[in-house]
Amino acid sequence: MAAITIDAVSKSYRRGEFALRDVTLEVAPGEIFGLLGPNGAGKTTLVKILLDLVRPTRGTTSLLSLPSRQVAARRRVGYLPEDHRFPEHHTPVSALLFFAGLSGVAPAVARPRIDALLAQVGLADAAGRKVRGFSKGMKQRLGLAQVLVAEPDLLFLDEPTDGIDPVGRAEIRGLLEQQRRAGRTIFLNSHLLSEVEQLCDRVGILARGELKRVGSVRELTQSAICWAITLSQPPGEALLAELVRAFGDARRAVSDGIPDPEAARTVELSLARDEAIDAVIDFLRARELSIRGVARKRTSLEAAFLDSVAGGGAAPGAAAGATA
Repeated sequence: MAAITIDAVSKSYRRGEFALRDVTLEVAPGEIFGLLGPNGAGKTTLVKILLDLVRPTRGTTSLLSLPSRQVAARRRVGYLPEDHRFPEHHTPVSALLFFAGLSGVAPAVARPRIDALLAQVGLADAAGRKVRGFSKGMKQRLGLAQVLVAEPDLLFLDEPTDGIDPVGRAEIRGLLEQQRRAGRTIFLNSHLLSEVEQLCDRVGILARGELKRVGSVRELTQSAICWAITLSQPPGEALLAELVRAFGDARRAVSDGIPDPEAARTVELSLARDEAIDAVIDFLRARELSIRGVARKRTSLEAAFLDSVAGGGAAPGAAAGATA
């Protein structure tokens, strides 16, 4: 059973413009899924379709095995929109009691949850203060508590760490990991690629309304197997030529224009299989070259993101657990 199912969803407008084109995706229960994309990619539109705030032109969606247009599907969902606003006369306690009531949670049940949640998000000392005096980061923390007060099974979070300092972001990551351990599913929109890389089980990259790639961070950043081998001395042209003849690829490491003695002594090779690195090491030792280091390199998530946004083709395998 998928927690989220998106089947061939498109959204177009009267002028013929497409916000989404045939998006298909499954998110597994207990997964933290990150959706990346530039401004205007269609991320918010997709979330609004899932929450029945916007209707698709074609295609279907479901939440927790129920059609997402059914009210029952959304009773087990928590949603934190970007730049969430609270009535400023509320305190955190009164605001959370209000939202708990909207979700059908009785005050006697909600109050102990609220005390625990405010402690978890770092607002226990501000429980009696008016929201009007809160910073953006404090309001974001309160928004996370509001999402969790009804103990939903599925969370939609749009930029949940926006405006929060690095220490606070680490605390929020810990809170979200705790929710995953409790069995909750999290669908996360974020522009902070480092946050997505540290937190998400899988990532989807949306560009111009199309889902370009889906997979784990490891899958998205290891499309090519590249090894860096640091020698005791810089490689000469003759050695590089021999490596090219033997393995099809070899080059000096790039140091981005900054003098770097280690980079000057490093050879990079793209290999078809991981096991081929053994043959490369044997090749170098046979020539009595001293090896100082061997490291498997991968592209960054940012590089994978930029490549996809720049026009990489849509990848198959958008179902839960599939690779890109």
